[in-house]
Amino acid sequence: MPNSSSISEFLLLALADTRQLQLLHFWLLLGIYLAALLGNGLISTAVACDHRLHTPMYFFLLNLALLDLGCISTTLPKAMANALWGTRDISYAGCATQVFFFLFLLSAEYSLLTVMSYDRYIAICKPLQYGTLLDNRACATMAAAAWGTGLLHAVLHTANTFSQALCRGKAVNQFFCEIPHILKLSCSESDYLRETGFIVVTVLALFGCFAFILFSYVQIFRAVLMMPSEQGRHKAFSMCLPHLAVVSLFVSTDFLAYLKPHSLVSPSLDLVVSFLYSVVPPALNPLIYSMRNQELKDAVRKIMSWTHFSSNKLLICLYK
Repeated sequence: MPNSSSISEFLLLALADTRQLQLLHFWLLLGIYLAALLGNGLISTAVACDHRLHTPMYFFLLNLALLDLGCISTTLPKAMANALWGTRDISYAGCATQVFFFLFLLSAEYSLLTVMSYDRYIAICKPLQYGTLLDNRACATMAAAAWGTGLLHAVLHTANTFSQALCRGKAVNQFFCEIPHILKLSCSESDYLRETGFIVVTVLALFGCFAFILFSYVQIFRAVLMMPSEQGRHKAFSMCLPHLAVVSLFVSTDFLAYLKPHSLVSPSLDLVVSFLYSVVPPALNPLIYSMRNQELKDAVRKIMSWTHFSSNKLLICLYK
C-alpha cells in the first residue's frame, strides 16, 4: 500500500473545463490579487511612513495588512499559474508548504483580530489607561503572541496531516491544498480521526476568541451608548465599525467553509466557499478599514502624491 512518501504531487481542482474560461479565471484572479497587493501595500506603507499613524491601532492594522498580503499570496499565484497554463498539479512539498503558510497566516490573523478587539475595548472603555496598558512593549508582545499562535497551530496541523499515509489517489478537490480535502486521501481511519480531533480543538479555540471579541463589543457598545456627546458616540462607532465588519466577514466565511450542513456539501459550493474565506477578506479588508478613516485616507494620498512627484522628477531627469 503506497504511503504519503510515494506521492510526488497532488492534482488540484480545475477552475474551468474550457480554455476560454480558464483564461477568464486567470485574469479575474490576477485583478483580485493586484487589488489586494495594492490595498494592503498602501496601508502598510502609509502606517510605516506617517508618524501620525504610529499608534497601537495602526500598528495592529499594519500587522493585519502584512498577514493579508501573505495569506492571499499563498493561494492565488498557484491557482493563477494553473489557470494560465491549463495545469492542475502541485508538488508534494509545494502542497505541504501551502498548507503550512495558509494555516499560519490565517490563524495569526484571527488571533490578531482578537487582540484588536482588546485594543478597541481599552481605547473606549478605559481611555485614561490606554497609554499604560498598550505601550510599545505591550503591543509588540501581543502582536508576537498572535504570530506565534499561528506558527504553533500551523506546525501541529501540517506535521500531523502529512505524516499520515495517503493512498486514495492524489486528487484534491479544491483550488489550493486544504487539510479537509487532503484527509479524504488518508488510508487509516484512526489517522483521520486524530486530525479531526485536532480540528475540533481548533474550532473550540476559535469559538473562545470569538466569545472574547463578542464580550469586548458588548462592553464597548454599553460604554458608547452612555456617552453624553453625539460627536463622541459617532467617533467611537467610526473606530469600531471597520474592525467589526472585518471580524464579521472573517467569521461568517469560515463558518460557511467548515461548519456548513452536510446536506449542502458539493464540489462547486466548496469551491465558492473556500474562495470567499481565503481570497475575499484579504482583498476587501483595506477597503473596509480605509472607507471611514480620514487619517488613513490622508496618509495614503500623501504616499501616492509623493510617488507621483518622484516618478515625474525621475522622468524629467531622464529626458535631460
